[in-house]
Amino acid sequence: MKILIVDDSLVTRKVIKAVAEAQEFETEEAQDGIEALGKMPDIYQELDLILLDWNMPEKSGYDILVELKSSDQYKHIPVMMVTAEGQKSSIVAAVRAGAVNYLTKPFTVTELESKIFECIQREGGF
Repeated sequence: MKILIVDDSLVTRKVIKAVAEAQEFETEEAQDGIEALGKMPDIYQELDLILLDWNMPEKSGYDILVELKSSDQYKHIPVMMVTAEGQKSSIVAAVRAGAVNYLTKPFTVTELESKIFECIQREGGF
């Protein structure tokens, strides 16, 4: 199982990476949506989940989500928003755009693990 972690915060990426790898998931990191989109042609076939921050420079995570879900190549990959953007309207917008789950920051390790497993189970990974 492989997870792409997209967040402009190095600390957040490292925390998520440590949690994912403790559960024996492989990880790939991108510091923003532009970098993530640039990596997609090379890694999309092996991705099981994308964890995506909302508030990033250049392009928002929401914009990246919309772009991924409008692509025939990438739309099958489940995306979970992991973000400080906790307004109900943002959550609804992300789910409508195709996010399979939503986790607001700050989060606990247990919450993150639980949400990751929910996404993977929903998509038939386990």
